[in-house]
Amino acid sequence: MISSHILDTHLGKPAANVLVHLRDDKNTILATATTNQDGRITSEALSLNNLALGHYSLEFFTLDYFKSLNLNSFFPKVVIHFCLDHANEHYHIPLLISPFAYSTYRGS
Repeated sequence: MISSHILDTHLGKPAANVLVHLRDDKNTILATATTNQDGRITSEALSLNNLALGHYSLEFFTLDYFKSLNLNSFFPKVVIHFCLDHANEHYHIPLLISPFAYSTYRGS
């Protein structure tokens, strides 16, 4: 299972309505979701609970989010590449954003 959430560290709150694509190692879009009001994308929203082991990426379209706040952003999108290397594990991938920086880590 894969889930994610985005926190806007500039405003100190969740980033709602951010479009996210889940892609495989061939760059094929496997799922598309939008963060909810809590900045979260649940594994149910991605509708993919049984992914094969391998390499994937989450592509976060942050430019439209910052434009909606009338803010300029240096990064039009953030792409996080990661590896699913254990079957039946939950992979939570948080993203912390501001207009000119981002950070991520493996969550729980």
